[in-house]
Amino acid sequence: PIDNDDKMNDDDPMMMDEPNDMKSGTSQSNYSGLTYVQALEKTVYLQPTSPPLNACQRIIAVNLDQKHPGVPEDILPEYLKSLNVPFHIIEQDTYSIVKRVIPEGKTMCGLCSRMRRGILYKTAKTLGVTKIALGHHREDILETFFLNMFHGGRLKAMPPKLKSDNGEHIVIRPLAYCKERDIAAHAEIKAFPIIPCDLCGSQDNLQRQVTKQMLLEWEKKHPGRLDTMFSALKKVSASHLLDPILYDFKGLSHDSIDDGEGDLAFDPDPSLNQSSISNVLKMEQ
Repeated sequence: PIDNDDKMNDDDPMMMDEPNDMKSGTSQSNYSGLTYVQALEKTVYLQPTSPPLNACQRIIAVNLDQKHPGVPEDILPEYLKSLNVPFHIIEQDTYSIVKRVIPEGKTMCGLCSRMRRGILYKTAKTLGVTKIALGHHREDILETFFLNMFHGGRLKAMPPKLKSDNGEHIVIRPLAYCKERDIAAHAEIKAFPIIPCDLCGSQDNLQRQVTKQMLLEWEKKHPGRLDTMFSALKKVSASHLLDPILYDFKGLSHDSIDDGEGDLAFDPDPSLNQSSISNVLKMEQ
């Protein structure tokens, strides 16, 4: 479920497979994680880089059992077995740690996500994995962009590919260009065994939920706005922002090479006759 405008080319360097890749797909029992695992099921296996995995395997689904009360432990393993997908279940009680450390009413996401990521990195190294695939989709990326802007004062989202801080892991987000509603519809058709989390998204004071609702309301009032915003994340004009690291404003002079962005207040409006406007502007100069 990827729009043509957002589809990545087969030779796109952000998602291109490398020789002997061994991918770990995070198979949290939500529609994004299971959609990606099912997609990887169709992938031709390659030789992994190191033991203990079998030589015929290219992917392995990894799930972190955080010991949430009431979460059934057998549903996801049985489903992955039915797909004939190699999988690894990590059992670590992060739930109790989060509940003990975070005061009642405070947001749990920060600590929980950091612990999950650390456990995932450690497991990937143990399994000899060369790429870690996460299930974030388009709306996750847009929400993160606005959260960072509103609360962190930064223009920053989630990239489709990155290197971990310690340089040991490559993280990819193969569903980055997929719409959440398309993934949800696919999950419903395939009857994925969705197991809800009583930590993630269950708190009333989560700013991510507030941001999600804001985006939903924008899209309802102005259909296509999310498409436009997501497209904007791929078309950054550094010379028209204020970051002196991204663009050398101090060194800008008459002799500087034109970056092609121009000095117009706005980009051309496709609804206007651009040739006529250009002629008028030339007459005024």
